[in-house]
Amino acid sequence: MPTPESDAAIKSLDKLYEFEREPIPRNKLQPARHFAALLAGEHVAGTEFVIGAMFVAWGVGTYDVIVGLLLGNLMAVLTWTLICTPIAIQTRLTLYWYLRKIAGPVTTIIYNLANAALFCILAGCMITVSASSVRILFGIPAQTNWYPEDFRFVILVLALGSVVVTLAVLGFKRLAQFAQICAPWMFLMFLGGGLVLLPGVAAKTGFGEIRSFSDFWRLADAHIWTGKTPDGSASMSFWQVAAFAWICNLAMHGGLSDMALFRYAKGVSCGLTSAFGMFFGHYVAWICAGIMGAATALMLDANLDTLDSGAIAMQGLWLAGGIAVILAGWTTSNPTMYRAGLAFQAVTPGWPRWAVTVAAGAATTIIACFPFVFTKLLSFVGWYGLILMPVGAIVVVEHWIFPRIGFTRYWASRKGLKVSWPALLSWGIAVGVAILLSWFEVFRYFLTSGRPDGDTFFYFLPIWLLTAILYTAFAAMAGATGQFPEEPEEAEPPTSAADVSAAPPQSSTPAETTSDQNPQGSTAAMWITGTLSLACLVACLALPIWVFVMGTTGYEDRLVTFKKIIIVPSIIYLITATIWAVQREKQEGEF
Repeated sequence: MPTPESDAAIKSLDKLYEFEREPIPRNKLQPARHFAALLAGEHVAGTEFVIGAMFVAWGVGTYDVIVGLLLGNLMAVLTWTLICTPIAIQTRLTLYWYLRKIAGPVTTIIYNLANAALFCILAGCMITVSASSVRILFGIPAQTNWYPEDFRFVILVLALGSVVVTLAVLGFKRLAQFAQICAPWMFLMFLGGGLVLLPGVAAKTGFGEIRSFSDFWRLADAHIWTGKTPDGSASMSFWQVAAFAWICNLAMHGGLSDMALFRYAKGVSCGLTSAFGMFFGHYVAWICAGIMGAATALMLDANLDTLDSGAIAMQGLWLAGGIAVILAGWTTSNPTMYRAGLAFQAVTPGWPRWAVTVAAGAATTIIACFPFVFTKLLSFVGWYGLILMPVGAIVVVEHWIFPRIGFTRYWASRKGLKVSWPALLSWGIAVGVAILLSWFEVFRYFLTSGRPDGDTFFYFLPIWLLTAILYTAFAAMAGATGQFPEEPEEAEPPTSAADVSAAPPQSSTPAETTSDQNPQGSTAAMWITGTLSLACLVACLALPIWVFVMGTTGYEDRLVTFKKIIIVPSIIYLITATIWAVQREKQEGEF
């Protein structure tokens, strides 16, 4: 029997409505800083330790890492800015609901089930990453098999997963607030770990002191990104590195899944905030993680394949590194779990989003107990993007190309179709062709260098073009060129910050009410906690610089001292930044 307390809790959760089935209204649009924080927090993730170390193990050269990642991440930012964000702003809908207008409810159900399942697996991987750090404190061995090898690891994952699900239930703004606090500090932990362990590589190999960028480059060429794999197999090429950086989040930008986030954007320029994730996370963090991985393998005399994120982070940062991996896993799995909830929401319209997210979160947490995705992360990321990306191509064609070539936009829904066979068939053929390309290793014949298994990184361009051509041809055959009754006009959503600012004022603004009631003590608390949190960030940057600048002489003792000290400003920052953020939101009247 439901109790009054449980009824009240459900009603409170039902208030966490996030416009899952309708355009975002003007007064709910979010500032650019929320996107910058959310994307930085999501992409400065625990898996960066795995990917950064992978480049070392796969024998990537220093030039290939530095320049290849620069090019690939730039292409990812442009894809978010020029493709994903404009469609999100023009529709103000999630992909999961917009696809319903394009391809009908049955097609949408099939896509959303596939999408949500893949998101749950990816979010589960991030929870596994978080657990890889905490397991060291309890003496749990690294979980490198596809199944859990210690029941304590399962208990740990269940506990961490409950936190992730709770944050995902709270919705977009709470995710952004959580990431806004964690992102600057997590980035400094990656940067600091690389700085403090770089002299360790020099000391362990007898290289000498690092006094210039050319010294760093020579050390990296000789002992980090050597261009050679440990087993002598083919190394990863420049173009494979660039292509991997571009497709690493293919489902989000090229596949348009991040319409769920950017539908809140005030203008297209918000798409550029993806650079905070790509260059702080997928550029600097991967480079620093590569240094940390190489140093950890040297210092522990271990193979990189046997080291997980927790072992790599804690080698240079100890407890602060463990916390960084936990939070990095959370800030990535939270928005991923949020997307999964939205995808399932479109399939279960009778359920509120919070209930769907809890159900998806339970499945995700169970998946996280089995580290099979973690051990096959790179293959999963590639195929997860290739499976979902064709749907993004279909949406782009319908949204932008059809009106320009005389086809009727939303022809399937205007005809009253429950399923769009052109969409399903072009999507299925595209995925099938990708599987055949991989099976016969077609791209190996066009690559003069690089890993044989790295040709999958290049599939997305031909598969995208194939999907666009097939869908256009099939839609023409199905009658998309005909004339259909116009749909009811919807209010035009704002497309820029100027449009938003021009919106009529509300009769009573929460900000005005709050400012009248805001005591001076709140302002003082904000000033004190803000100053303390900034000072702690400066300390988190200054301490690793001190270890690096002092060089290899007395390095071991200095590293031990650093590991003991760095946890202090880290804890103080996380506490004071949280207090500051809460006070700031209260003062702005956004709570």
